[in-house]
Amino acid sequence: MGKTVRDVLAAGGGLMALDTARAADLLATAWPAAAAEPQALTGDLTRYTRESGLAVMPVRGLLTPNSALLERCLGWATYRGIAEACAELASDAAVSAVVVEFDTPGGYTLGIGDAVTALRDLAAVKPVHALAAPLAASAGYWLASQARELVMTPGAAVGSIGVAVTAAANVAPGAASGVQLFDFTSRHARAKWPDPATEDGQAEIRRGLDRTEARFHAAVAAGRGIAPEDLAARLSVSDDPEDGGAVFDPRRGAGARARRPDRDPRRLLCPAAGRPCPRPPQGSGAGGAGAGRRGPGEGPSLRHPGSGRCDLARGGGGGMWPRARRRGLGSRTLGKEE
Repeated sequence: MGKTVRDVLAAGGGLMALDTARAADLLATAWPAAAAEPQALTGDLTRYTRESGLAVMPVRGLLTPNSALLERCLGWATYRGIAEACAELASDAAVSAVVVEFDTPGGYTLGIGDAVTALRDLAAVKPVHALAAPLAASAGYWLASQARELVMTPGAAVGSIGVAVTAAANVAPGAASGVQLFDFTSRHARAKWPDPATEDGQAEIRRGLDRTEARFHAAVAAGRGIAPEDLAARLSVSDDPEDGGAVFDPRRGAGARARRPDRDPRRLLCPAAGRPCPRPPQGSGAGGAGAGRRGPGEGPSLRHPGSGRCDLARGGGGGMWPRARRRGLGSRTLGKEE
């Protein structure tokens, strides 16, 4: 089995401004094989797009100081690349505004200073808008905070402010596994890497679970027309409302109903109650005339029933905020929160 990004970063050590829980899939990414192919690391890079005076610069992946391999092969941003792009955009008279689109859990702290300064300098001469779509965490938020405005798409998250490091100690020299790892977080970031072996860590993990469950329940209650105060009891498999989380058959669904196997599913998309959608002509298949068409108002529509704030962690900083409005973080939600 080849090396993963986690293997390479762990060997390098160093301070991290990284939300590891949201970086799991990126850390498990295979290390690019292009390291053995120098030609793959040459040629021009496209670090932003430009149209009608608006430039859009994506900042994605695990952030490193200057890894050309990760930038070219995986499309992950680097601090050097961000700084160079900001310098180009600042001097480009054809660019009147910049959107920096974030989808990153953070990365190294080494080298971030140049990128932060470059974004700040760019924002001093042109409007710079940061868009968390859907994540600007840790080092990502460090960068996004330099924009004139930070906007979050519905369901996005920002935060995880703080620094952490994993240190190793030789506790049994000569033994097969004589190395013990220790995680440290900065003074005000106790919630950044919660330790499940401690009561404080367990409380922080459960806080995140309960917060997300509350949003889940609110969406289900609004979508299925169930009173929020009744939902937990209806979902429980016992008299205790905390015994939820099970799945149900059609006889006991959470606001669902069974459908006969022979019933045309297109009827479920009818926009007017009591007026069934017409069945397709006999013998017409999915590729027949009019297949795939949908009239105005037909089909399920997306809506975001509410928005608001989430409570700040009482036990320590460094946590994530799916709703950052009115949190003092200077961000606003685009549309409404799911």
